[in-house]
Amino acid sequence: MARAPLLQLSSISLTFGGNPVFDGLDMVVQPGDRVALVGRNGSGKSTLMKVMAGLVEPDQGNRVIPPGVSVGYMEQDPDLSGFATLGDYAASGLSESEAYRVEMVAEGLKFRPETPVATASGGERRRAALAKLLAEAPELMLLDEPTNHLDIQAIEWLEAELSTTRAAFVLISHDRAFLKALTRATLWIDRGEVRRRESGFDGFEEWRETVWAEEDEARHKLERKIKAEGKWAVEGISARRKRNQGRVRALAALREERSSMIRRQGTAAMELESGPVSGKRVIEAKGLEKAFGDKQIVTGFDLRVLRGDRVAFVGPNGVGKTTVLKMLVGEVAPDAGTVTLGTNLEIAVFDQTRAQLDPEASLWDNLTGDPLMRVSGAADQVMVRGMPRHVVAYLKDFLFDERQARAPVKSLSGGEKARLLLAKLMAKPSNLLILDEPTNDLDIETLDLLQEVLGDYDGTVLLVSHDRDFIDRVATATVAMDGTGTAVVYPGGWSDYAAQRPVRPEEGSRAMKAEAAKVVVKPATKAEGLSFPERKRLEALPAIIARLEAEIAKLGELLADAELFTREPVKFRKATEALVERQGALAAAEEEWLSLEERA
Repeated sequence: MARAPLLQLSSISLTFGGNPVFDGLDMVVQPGDRVALVGRNGSGKSTLMKVMAGLVEPDQGNRVIPPGVSVGYMEQDPDLSGFATLGDYAASGLSESEAYRVEMVAEGLKFRPETPVATASGGERRRAALAKLLAEAPELMLLDEPTNHLDIQAIEWLEAELSTTRAAFVLISHDRAFLKALTRATLWIDRGEVRRRESGFDGFEEWRETVWAEEDEARHKLERKIKAEGKWAVEGISARRKRNQGRVRALAALREERSSMIRRQGTAAMELESGPVSGKRVIEAKGLEKAFGDKQIVTGFDLRVLRGDRVAFVGPNGVGKTTVLKMLVGEVAPDAGTVTLGTNLEIAVFDQTRAQLDPEASLWDNLTGDPLMRVSGAADQVMVRGMPRHVVAYLKDFLFDERQARAPVKSLSGGEKARLLLAKLMAKPSNLLILDEPTNDLDIETLDLLQEVLGDYDGTVLLVSHDRDFIDRVATATVAMDGTGTAVVYPGGWSDYAAQRPVRPEEGSRAMKAEAAKVVVKPATKAEGLSFPERKRLEALPAIIARLEAEIAKLGELLADAELFTREPVKFRKATEALVERQGALAAAEEEWLSLEERA
C-alpha cells in the first residue's frame, strides 16, 4: 500500500512587495525523498522552504501534513534568546533521555555545546541549529545551506550522516559534490515555476540546458508566427476587414502570449584583466614557521608558486589557512623562514570577511569611493579595467538593478555581497589573485562563470575553499593543513588529494583502514566496474563505518553504567534500541563495502 505524502502544497500563491514569487504552485514530498532544491539566488528557494516549514503563510493555497508527521527546519538565523549555551539550545526539543544525541552530533559537526550563546559566532549558531535538527531526527528535514560555515571534514561527516538516514529531506546547497552524493530528485525554481525531475542533482545542468533550449525554440517559433501574421495584417486587412476579425484577434492573442513570457535572468558579466606579466617565479617560501601561543600554524613549510599556478589551501576551520595566505603575500611576518616575492606583482584580494565593503555605505559609494576605481571629475563613473563606466551600468553587469545602487551594502544577501566584492576585484588589473572563501553564498551559475573566468585568467591564483567541486575544477595543486603545523603539497585538486592522503584514524577500524588504504592509493581505473553512484558510495562508506563505530562506542560507554536501568529506565531503553540499530547498520555497511570493493 502506498504511503501518504509527508508534505503536500496545493495551488500556492505568494507575493512580496507587489511581485509574484509563486503562482499556483503544486508539489509533494514523499517518504524517503532526497530532494535538491535549486535555482538562482533570489529565485525563492529559501522562501519556498519556509512555506514548506509553515513559517511563511502563502496568500493562497494549502499546506497539508498528515497527523503525526514531524517536520524540522534548519534556521539560518536561529533565535537563541533564553539559552545560556549552544548545547542548551540544541537539546531544547529533546527529552532528558534523548539529550545524548546532541553530543554525538556535535562531535561530527565540530560544534562545542558548552559555548556560551553570548560569545558564539554566526557560524557556531548555524552549527547549533543544524545539530538541533539532526538530534531531533524528524521524518522530514528541510536543510537550507547546511554546509555554510562547515569545513570539509564536517561536510564529509554530514554527507555520511544524511546518506544513511531514513528520513526524507529537501536540501538547498551550492556545493555540487554534496548535492550529487545525496540527492535522488531535483526541484528547480525558475521564474516562479517549480519543475521536478526524478533524478538527483548529477545531470541537472544538462536537464536545465535542454529545457531552456526547448523554451528558446518555442519563443523563436512564436516570433516567426507573429511576424508572418503581422505582415498579413499590414498587407491584406483592409480588403477583408469584416471577414478576418477573428484572425486579427488571434494576432493580438499571440502578442499577448509573447509579452507574458518571462525572460531568463542573465549571468553576471564577469571578466578578469591580467596586469603586466609577472616574473616566472611568483612566490618562494622556505622553512616557514608560525605559531600563536601554543597553536602551531606551520612548521618547516616550503612552497614554490610559479606564474599561472592555481594553489588551493584546504583543512579544518581554524588551522590557519588565511594566516598562511597572508604570510605568502607579505601581510604577516613568519616567526622563522623566508618569503621571496617575484617581480611585477599586482595583487588583488577577495577576503572572506568582506572587509573591503563598507556595510553602511551604498553600493554606489563603495565603488566610487575606491581610490583605484575613482574617475576624476565624474561622480557617476568608475574606472573598469582602464575604461570609465557608469556606476549603474557596471552594477548591472553583476546583476544589481538600479534601485539597489543607492541601497546600503548591509541590506544585501550574502551572495549579493560576494558579487559586489567580485565587481570591485575585477575592475582592476592584477596578476596574482588571493581568493579566501570566494564561493560562499554564490549560486551555481555564478560559480560556473567564476570558474570559467579563472580558467581564462593569465595570472596566478591562491585559493582557500571548502567547496570540493570548485577546488577540483580550478586548482593545479592542493596544500593540506591539519592543525598540527604540518602542511603538505599535493599535485591536482581535491579528488587528487583525497586519493593520495593518508587514511585518518577516524575513517574506520584497523582492518577497514588497511583495506581503504589499498583503495585510495590506486588509480581512478580501480572502480571502472562500478557505476558513478556506486563509486561515490564506495568512497563514502569508510567514513560512514567510522561514524557508526564511534556512536556504538559512545552508547556502550553510556550503557556500561550499572545503575542506568534503575535510575533512568527510559534513557536505558532508548540507548539500547539505538545500539541495536547502529550495530545492524554497521554490519550492513561493512557488507556493502565488501561487496562493492569485490566488484571494483
